Amino acid sequence: MSHGYRVVNWTPFKRRFDLWLLAGIGVYVVAFVSGTLLALPAGESFTPVQVLIRATGTLALLQLSFLLCIGPLARLTPRFKPFLYNRRHLGVATFVVALVHGVLVTLWYHGFGDLNPLVSLLVSNPRYDTLTGINFESLGLAALMILFVLAATSHDFWNANLGPGLWKSIHLLVVVAYALLVAHVALGALQSEPHPLYVLVLATGVAAVSGLQVYAGFFASGSVEPVRAGDDWLRVGPVHDIPDHRARVVEPEGAERIAVFRYDGMVAAVSDVCRHQGGPLGEGRVIDGCITCPWHGYQYRPEDGCSPAPFTERIATYRTRVEQGVVFVHRQPLPAGTRVEPTRIEGRPS
Repeated sequence: MSHGYRVVNWTPFKRRFDLWLLAGIGVYVVAFVSGTLLALPAGESFTPVQVLIRATGTLALLQLSFLLCIGPLARLTPRFKPFLYNRRHLGVATFVVALVHGVLVTLWYHGFGDLNPLVSLLVSNPRYDTLTGINFESLGLAALMILFVLAATSHDFWNANLGPGLWKSIHLLVVVAYALLVAHVALGALQSEPHPLYVLVLATGVAAVSGLQVYAGFFASGSVEPVRAGDDWLRVGPVHDIPDHRARVVEPEGAERIAVFRYDGMVAAVSDVCRHQGGPLGEGRVIDGCITCPWHGYQYRPEDGCSPAPFTERIATYRTRVEQGVVFVHRQPLPAGTRVEPTRIEGRPS
C-alpha cells in the first residue's frame, strides 16, 4: 500500500525486481542479436538496426503475453504473486520496449523519404480491402498508442481520480492491444518470413494467454456461491468448509459479491471488491489481523472494513451468524467502514 502520491515509491523488493527486469531485457536483446548474426545463412546479411527491430518486436510480444498470464497464474499458484505485485513495472517496461521497436521501424523504413515518417507509415500501404494486404504497421501503431495510455495512467493518482471502476475498464484495453499486436505480427512479419520459430512463439503465446484466462475464469468462478434472491440471510455453507484465514465468496442475485472470512475462531464478511483497483479480496487472506488483497497488498480490518492508519480506504461490511455449524450472511451491505462484531464460530450471532 502507499499513502499519498510519490514520484518514486520503490521498496527494496521493487528495486531488485526492476534490476532483474532490466537485466533480463538486456540479456534477451544481446542473445537475440548474437543468435541471429551467428545463424545467418551464407550470402545473407542484416544491418544492426534490422536485428534490433526483430529483437525488440519479439520481446514486446513475449512481455505482453506474460503480462496477460500473470493474473491467472497468480490465482492458480502463489509463486506468481511477486509478479502480480509488480505488474505495473512490467507493463511500463513492455511499453518502453514496444516504443523502441516502433521508433526503429518508423525511422528505418519511413525516415528517408519526403513525407513525415508517421504520415508515411500510415499512407504507404493504403490497402485495407484484403486481409493479407492490410497495412499491418497501422495495427502495431494502434497497439502502441493503447500501451502508452495504460503506461501513462498506471500511477495511483489516476486510479484515485478516475475511480477504480473506470480505471480498470481503461486498463482492460490491454486485451485489445494484445489482439492488435498478434494481428500486426501475423499479417506482417509472418507474411514476409514465416520462420517456424516465429510461428511457434506467436501460437504458443496466444494459446497460453487464451487457455490461462479461460481456465482461471472457471477456477475462480468455482469458488463463488451464486445465491438467488429471497431470504435476506444467505446461506454460505458449513463453517469448516471456509479455509482458515481465507474466505468463501457468495454472489447474491443483482448485488455485489460478498467475501466471508473465517479467522481466529470467528467469521466476518466484507465486500469482495478492493478499493484500490477492484481486486478480489475473497482470494486474499487474513494476515496480521487484516484482510490482504492478493493483487497489491491493500489491507482492511475484517470487523469494520477500514484500512489501518494512516490509510483511509474503506469497504462495506455485512452482518453474519452461525447456526448449527452453518454460516449465514445478511445480503444488505452496511455503509463502508461500519463496525460489525465478528461472529464466534460457537454460534453466538454478531
